[in-house]
Amino acid sequence: MPSDHHTAIGLGFLGVCGEHTVNFLLHHAADEVPEGPVRHRSTAAKGLLAQAAAWVGELCPGVDIQAAAIDGTDVVRLSYGFAGSNGTRRRPTNAGFGLTYALPIVVACLTARPGSLVLLENPEAYLHPQGQTRMAGLAAAAAAQGAQLVVETHSDHVLNGVRLAVKRGLTPDQAVLHYFRGKGEAADVVSPSIDRDGRLDQWPEGFFDELENTLEQLLS
Repeated sequence: MPSDHHTAIGLGFLGVCGEHTVNFLLHHAADEVPEGPVRHRSTAAKGLLAQAAAWVGELCPGVDIQAAAIDGTDVVRLSYGFAGSNGTRRRPTNAGFGLTYALPIVVACLTARPGSLVLLENPEAYLHPQGQTRMAGLAAAAAAQGAQLVVETHSDHVLNGVRLAVKRGLTPDQAVLHYFRGKGEAADVVSPSIDRDGRLDQWPEGFFDELENTLEQLLS
């Protein structure tokens, strides 16, 4: 993918859709991820590239990442390795799209500092349920370190991941929930409260209960 040195390095901007992430990751590979909730404990390495690889492996088990500049061009190469593949590496086009979609989110969370604002739209896209829950855990970790994240999601796994993060230490006032309920041409904004055990005081209809509704029809 083409690199943009001024945007990714001079401005430190990943891009609206994360399009400068690989170039940013390449040039900041050795930058230390600060001690705190976002630092992944599976590796002793503290550099951004190693930490991003650890989190990607959390979302998609058995996967690692590499970023490298292509000599003589304005292009940066991203590749994935998979456990048990005997060292074979794959281009993003030959791997599940969820990996490339998730990488900018991982890097944004790892580099978010206190006071930063991160906007995430459907961070669960293309991830399996476990990965969706772990993605919510990463976002919650960034919030615990003082960043503000505004997350739009359609996934009960993401919401449950946030609830689990609260039960494990994120304070309820760091996890504010809202959902919209249609009302003709308008909509009501409903804001469930979440307690220290991750329990909600009200449940969006058709969200958490859809699995039970479907199973009831299958068993009837």
